[in-house]
Amino acid sequence: MSVVIITGSAGLIGSEATRYFVSKGLTVVGIDNNMRKTFFGDDASTAWNLQQLKKELGASYFHQEIDIRDRERIEKLFRSYKNEIKLVIHTAAQPSHDWAAKDPHMDFSVNALGTLNLLESTRNHCPESPFIFTSTNKVYGDNPNKLPLHETQTRWEIDSDHEYAKGIAENMSIDHCVHSLFGVSKVSADLMVQEYGKYFGLKTVCFRGGCLTGPNHSGTQLHGFLAYLVKCAMSDQPYTIFGYKGKQVRDNIHSADLIAAFAAFFENPRSAEVYNIGGGLESNCSMLEAIQITENLTGRKMQTSYQSENRVGDHIWYISDLSRFQSHYPDWKLKYDVNGILQEIYELNTERWV
Repeated sequence: MSVVIITGSAGLIGSEATRYFVSKGLTVVGIDNNMRKTFFGDDASTAWNLQQLKKELGASYFHQEIDIRDRERIEKLFRSYKNEIKLVIHTAAQPSHDWAAKDPHMDFSVNALGTLNLLESTRNHCPESPFIFTSTNKVYGDNPNKLPLHETQTRWEIDSDHEYAKGIAENMSIDHCVHSLFGVSKVSADLMVQEYGKYFGLKTVCFRGGCLTGPNHSGTQLHGFLAYLVKCAMSDQPYTIFGYKGKQVRDNIHSADLIAAFAAFFENPRSAEVYNIGGGLESNCSMLEAIQITENLTGRKMQTSYQSENRVGDHIWYISDLSRFQSHYPDWKLKYDVNGILQEIYELNTERWV
């Protein structure tokens, strides 16, 4: 039996990865204890997605309700499969700036210690298996906010002659900036993943994601930008814009496009790699632009309010430079842009949100 271990398997990226690798004939062992419900409340629960996975995939999916901070249970699980494990995908995380400040110990233990537990079990029991980690662009802290930006009618934009005009590259410093506590815990995990590649020779990769999105996202105010936006529009809930005049720019990548990148790495793994990954120049929008698209899509005028204070560590403008990953994996290309992503979120969640 060929096994893929996926943490956060009932979440957006984890469930997309689970379905993909099962479709390729592998067996998925999914680790997920629905911590999103603990973090963000009942609306963020991934239980609905877990039930779909079990129903769709049957015996090809084995669910394990394990907390990744539980070193002994993680070790026991890896030991039980050993060399049957062909790939480890780590997507489980506490993903919110704001929530991290409420409970720094839990944030750090989930994001940093949980990642260390998984790396050690991989090193001890399946060291030849690639280890894919969903990191974040928040490892760069607020350094992107120091870029020369100018304001347009609907967005902030970078000077066209700047070295990052085609997106922020992996050479941006992670030092001398404000990260938020969430950013710090993810930096710790990111560096540990790199070090296990450099020091122990594991085939590890950090995908530093922009906004990861798709129709299976349980969007909440603190996490899940586009999904939460559409959810508010469809259910007539108020939506709050935090800072930067609503002109802050994000690149957005569909979960299916991200999993295609994972698959490319799995087929030809490298050691201690780091890639910025997102929608790049092909798939990005400002908050104001996303609201306009969503209103046109749903035919509903949204209830929006504005708070002038931005969230700590939040970016004014962030677009990923995809050229490093594409130079290593030239066959990989984005299939979705922002309009396509929003359309799919809307169409596939009508029953759930209306």
